[in-house]
Amino acid sequence: MSEDFYSVLGVARDADEKEVKRAYRKKAAKYHPDVSDEPDAEEKFKQVKRAKEVLTDEEARNAYDRLGHENFEEARKRGGASSAGDGRGSGAGDPFGGFGGAGGDPFGGGGGGGLGDIFEQFFGGNGGFGGQGRSGPQQGSDLRTELDIDLEDAYEGVEKRFTVSRPERCPDCNGEGHPPDAEAQTCPDCNGQGQTAQVRQTPMGRVQQVQTCQRCGGDGTLYDETCSACRGEGRVHNEATLTVSVPEGIRDGQTLRMEAEGAPGDHGGPNGDLLIDVRVADHSDFEREGDDLIYDLAVSFPQVVFGDSIEVPTVDGAVEFDLPAGTQSGETFRLRGKGMPRLRRRGYGDLHVVSQVVTPEEINEKQREALEEFADAGGEEVEVGQGFFKRLRNSL
Repeated sequence: MSEDFYSVLGVARDADEKEVKRAYRKKAAKYHPDVSDEPDAEEKFKQVKRAKEVLTDEEARNAYDRLGHENFEEARKRGGASSAGDGRGSGAGDPFGGFGGAGGDPFGGGGGGGLGDIFEQFFGGNGGFGGQGRSGPQQGSDLRTELDIDLEDAYEGVEKRFTVSRPERCPDCNGEGHPPDAEAQTCPDCNGQGQTAQVRQTPMGRVQQVQTCQRCGGDGTLYDETCSACRGEGRVHNEATLTVSVPEGIRDGQTLRMEAEGAPGDHGGPNGDLLIDVRVADHSDFEREGDDLIYDLAVSFPQVVFGDSIEVPTVDGAVEFDLPAGTQSGETFRLRGKGMPRLRRRGYGDLHVVSQVVTPEEINEKQREALEEFADAGGEEVEVGQGFFKRLRNSL
């Protein structure tokens, strides 16, 4: 891959780890071979995965920024071959100039983590040279879907049934890609190793690159038949109906995880997980802010002047609320514990009641006279036009 890792993910060179991971999730969701229809989706998925692994590893990213893309790739290959072939650290010949800590091996030669994890993916658990070379069990990829619920569901918690389209292990061949009685032969391209090696000359010396055998897909074995149900893929797409427990207090945008409900693993590996992004619909009465709810209470002029006992709705049913005399329009009152449940914690948020004085669009003659008397008693002069108050001016 010659494309710069930052370009692969579409992030700036000063992007932090959160930005890198966010960009990776978007790209991975777009190019994952289990869900994408693009012909080169698998290769692009590998590219974005590799870019994310380097740019979220502090040591690897520092080396990548210092060396540049091409030199980093050459150094990676050479360093991976060195640590796999003879177990030595980087020493004086380290193309990273001794970077890597006390061990001296910039690729995590004996300590695990760091760039060693990257090379294990590309060169295999045994370094990719010699040995069996076949891929072991690998966990399947995580899948993602969305689930729509309403505010009442989020308040009470709910069991939700939903349908998701996902790849599953082919039941006819148990994911093998061939009938059980198919005749097997050793792959002639890799001699049963599952990997092929290519040696090429580079400015940094001779580099041996090991990759999965394209002919047998890393199995080391070829079969004279393929499964007719999955066409040799080992997996089929099905509609699955599942039930998920939505906890009370969940917020819009939070994610639930269903273990082992994702894509099937390879070579007998476990399934990935299913990630469910919860979308809580807007409510007609309440606005939600975290665990609190906001309710606009429509009140009349006499109610705010004299005070009143008013029935206020909550998600759990109506409650009585005493509106004090002299309440101003826009004044907010807190009803403690009448909001949303706190997710996986005790207690509830609050309900904030905001008074909104409603001005009548039409009044009858008796109401008009009463209001005029009210204004007159307060020493106010009122100019009336078109059957309604046009202007109210303090005459004092």
